[in-house]
Amino acid sequence: MFPASRYSIQAHRCIRALKTVQAEHAPPQLYTWRRNCSSAVMPRITSHYTICPRDKDPRWEGVEMERFADEADVVIVGGGPAGLSAAIRLKQLAKEQEKELRVCLVEKASQIGAHTLSGACLEPSALNELFPDWKERGAPLNTPVTEDLFSILTEKYRIPVPMLPGLPMNNHGNYIVRLGHFVHWLGEQAEELGVEIYPGYAAAEVLFHEDGSVKGIATNDVGIAKDGSPKDVFERGMELHAKVTLFGEGCHGHLAKQLYRQFNLRENCEPQTYAIGLKELWVIDENKWRPGRVEHSVGWPLNRNTYGGSFLYHLNEGEPLVALGFVVGLDYTNPYLSPFREFQRWKHHPFVAKTLEGGNRIAYGARALNEGGYQCLPKVTFPGGMLIGCSPGFMNVPKIKGTHTAMKSGMLAAEAIFPKVTAEDPSSETAGLHVPEYEDNLKKSWIWKELYAVRNIRPSFHNYFGLYGGMVYTGVFYWILRGKEPWTLKHAGLDSAQLKPAKECTPIEYPKPDGKLSFDLLSSVALSGTNHEGDQPPHLTLKDDSIPVANNLAIYDGPEQRFCPAGVYEYVPLETGEGMRLQINAQNCVHCKTCDIKDPSQNINWVVPEGSGGPAYNGM
Repeated sequence: MFPASRYSIQAHRCIRALKTVQAEHAPPQLYTWRRNCSSAVMPRITSHYTICPRDKDPRWEGVEMERFADEADVVIVGGGPAGLSAAIRLKQLAKEQEKELRVCLVEKASQIGAHTLSGACLEPSALNELFPDWKERGAPLNTPVTEDLFSILTEKYRIPVPMLPGLPMNNHGNYIVRLGHFVHWLGEQAEELGVEIYPGYAAAEVLFHEDGSVKGIATNDVGIAKDGSPKDVFERGMELHAKVTLFGEGCHGHLAKQLYRQFNLRENCEPQTYAIGLKELWVIDENKWRPGRVEHSVGWPLNRNTYGGSFLYHLNEGEPLVALGFVVGLDYTNPYLSPFREFQRWKHHPFVAKTLEGGNRIAYGARALNEGGYQCLPKVTFPGGMLIGCSPGFMNVPKIKGTHTAMKSGMLAAEAIFPKVTAEDPSSETAGLHVPEYEDNLKKSWIWKELYAVRNIRPSFHNYFGLYGGMVYTGVFYWILRGKEPWTLKHAGLDSAQLKPAKECTPIEYPKPDGKLSFDLLSSVALSGTNHEGDQPPHLTLKDDSIPVANNLAIYDGPEQRFCPAGVYEYVPLETGEGMRLQINAQNCVHCKTCDIKDPSQNINWVVPEGSGGPAYNGM
């Protein structure tokens, strides 16, 4: 936790105002309600104010709704690589030019790095630019890559693939890191430079000036009961206003979704496409430990038309530790597919099992990844704000890397806005400063060149031969031509539109976990440290509570039960014994956003829970 003693008097006031209320863990509850738009009585699932407006709820009459407001030069949403790099670069420029600049950063995790999850094999290019002396500063990059293996897996065998220089998966010069630890270190560097960091406070709402430009953000309210009513200890969130607000929420941020609609930012790009990545940390037999080894695979247990693959990294952290994970593209078509159970099955492959046997699993987590690349990049600037990092989607999919591009985007944003926010008379047609130079600088940077060169690799897998056709395309057009082909392939469209009806698909029979290499879902979630205040409205909101049973269960056999990596969604019998209802176990949510992305009805809207809720990852 970053100490509050360095913050302003106003910050102390808002921290006092935003103390969350601890209460007993509450089990899933069932309410009966009558929708305003219908006379039918149905089980109530959603009680969040974004779906059930407070101004129409008599329980909120007379409740004080005024919010305390504070001012900063720049407000940053999200304490990940992009947000922290932007904050650091702003304060570096302020120090160099002897300017006063107030930079505030809010992060929904209880501490910086606690919601961060990645493989991760870090390309240090952006870090070298941000801190050329990062080694002297003690950056936790302890494991340089020493060995690179790539494989195609069949059910029982491994086909080695040579890792030729120049291929995107080549990791020479990179470092295996625990990204949560690296992000925490970035937070320490930001704090030393004077950035005000507020962990545990989630940005819940975008604020706008009268002219439509972004004014800042509001943090979420606390002290709301699960049925949506105010508790005696209800406290309004606070407002943070800024000249420019940077949104670095990570993949599929819920505020970014609002901004896409508000400013039509996706007008000239393809819909984003995603994957889900699942990860575990293991302590293994020291005789099997190869510090610096990087292993990737494609193929089994996925079929050729399901995009995905695996990683297994040997860390050098003072104990025989390996990070392993499995990635599944969310454009898969079979509603019976379970990414979590595919991951568990993969660990039984002979090539993988020999490393893990006799080891001990110590951590688990999951998150969604942007996979659209160049074709899916939205407009990233708008009056009063800009998008940075994985929020717009700067991940290089063939490399399976996005930290270096996220950091660089934050640095470019900082360099573009600094002259504007420190000018005595900034030229802007709107109250919130519009800085289009950021997007111009992006297009001139190595980020743009890198993403353009690999733009066709991911969509090339959409062919009859699937995985194998994509690998041939990569070998010919990337390794030989370096992405200079004069065409740009298209993705398949929204991931939510790709599922086939259950009646057209074959159910997948998964083996039972053995408790040694493979495990059940709930024991896995327990290793994520996930916790939410029990007595609060579920932050997995439904636009219409009737759709899950009427559409998702009836047509797709309830795919949310399988694509969620945390056991949040389950269909259970109604108390009457007639029919089924959807139960949302929101306390299990690891904040991966997969449900919001893959739901075939696009009925689920993920919003932030009370601040500090969610996983408690330790160096994931």
